[in-house]
Amino acid sequence: MKFSELTQQLGVATIDTSLAIRPDLDPALVGIAAIDQAATGALSFMEGDRFAQWIHNTEASGLILSSDPERQAIATARNIAWIATAQPRLLFAQALSHFYQPWQAAPAIDTTAVIHPTARIGAGVSIGPHVVIHEQVQVGEGVCIHANGVVYPEVQIGDLTTLHANCVIHERSQIGKNCVIHSGAVIGAEGFGFVPTDNGWYKVPQSGVTVLEDQVEVGCNSTIDRPAVGETRIGQGTKIDNLVQVAHGCQIGPHCVLVGQVGLAGHVELGAGVVLGGQVGVADYLQIGEGAIATAQAGITKNVAAGTMVSGFPAMPTKLWLKMMAALRKLPVSKPKI
Repeated sequence: MKFSELTQQLGVATIDTSLAIRPDLDPALVGIAAIDQAATGALSFMEGDRFAQWIHNTEASGLILSSDPERQAIATARNIAWIATAQPRLLFAQALSHFYQPWQAAPAIDTTAVIHPTARIGAGVSIGPHVVIHEQVQVGEGVCIHANGVVYPEVQIGDLTTLHANCVIHERSQIGKNCVIHSGAVIGAEGFGFVPTDNGWYKVPQSGVTVLEDQVEVGCNSTIDRPAVGETRIGQGTKIDNLVQVAHGCQIGPHCVLVGQVGLAGHVELGAGVVLGGQVGVADYLQIGEGAIATAQAGITKNVAAGTMVSGFPAMPTKLWLKMMAALRKLPVSKPKI
């Protein structure tokens, strides 16, 4: 499409684009690319200073830029059409949907699927090869369950939710609307509960449930366990990356982000908007306040106040951790004795 057509579809006013000063600069756009890989006809974006040098030599025909007059002037001088916005990454994500749509299976039930007669299946669903749906399951409208998915008894799945291949949803789990469960994820499996005895470990029955509210996304091979009693709950809009472990009884607030290989022990509570970087570990029964951030590989052993950023092990305020790391580099290095 033409650059001008894209700006109209994105709802960007002419005053926020290069069209205001160069209406003749209206290239044809044929795709999306990273700024350092873009060829002629590509739309790209630039945010912050990390890729700032690429504005001088990118081959992109269009750019989404921040509200920076200097960079806009450079793009114009190089005959690159541009859109100015306070959130370049967000607008770039919205532009992507005009060039690419993920594959969706057509509504149909494969002949190899095994569906219990008591299961209630909504309209317009897609159920792939070798899916197994047990008794008393409720599947909402427009749900898509890809190949080899297994849904245990009494599970509820909300409208327009997608379960990718090889997902397993254990008994009595509740999954909201517009959720995405990626391949290999396991929702509602037994929590890890054992009591020591003189004869070994006594297994604690895990009678609780796991609840995912609307618009939750769970990455590949992640696990969210149910507790002995009560529920494990993932709040609305929370996004969970691949290979994440959420243990029994955790309470995750709305719009949190858990990056790859995060591990939460039992009964952890996260407030709204908490962000946990890759490989963060959280000890059991801790509370992390609203809007707190833990950087990658932080080991959290005590409660974290709302709005705090922590790093390191044991986790501490990030500014203090950075000072400690700077001082550590200055320690003398002893020469080995020969």
